[in-house]
Amino acid sequence: MTSHQSTQTMKPATAAKKLGVYLEATPAEFQEGVVSRSELSALQADPPEWLQELRRNGPHPRPVVAAKLGVSIAGLARGGVTEPLTTEQIEALKQESPEWLQRERATQADVRKEAVRIKEKNAEKAAKDAERAEQDRGTRS
Repeated sequence: MTSHQSTQTMKPATAAKKLGVYLEATPAEFQEGVVSRSELSALQADPPEWLQELRRNGPHPRPVVAAKLGVSIAGLARGGVTEPLTTEQIEALKQESPEWLQRERATQADVRKEAVRIKEKNAEKAAKDAERAEQDRGTRS
């Protein structure tokens, strides 16, 4: 008996998300087809010119815009940025440094600091718990 392995495919929107590009800016044949896992791997390993150009100049999807600006996606929305931006527009925003961008960057920095603090606290607690468990095993012997 031979096992038949079907090729896993994904919608163009999913593939675009995994590639970090804005779907509507991709070529029509990409938008209209399906993408197999092997095709996605090939695009990631050896991106064609259109993909390199999109990654370089945009327009970029919101997660990429947020990352390039150093803010959250919600922060983008609070700042009124709801559309994809080009690299040029992102750079212009960085230069202008509007108040909302400064505020959202500060918020994001605070969120990161808090995440580090919580991670350290949890690691410390785990170490103490492991030490207690080791001591408990030692007293039972």
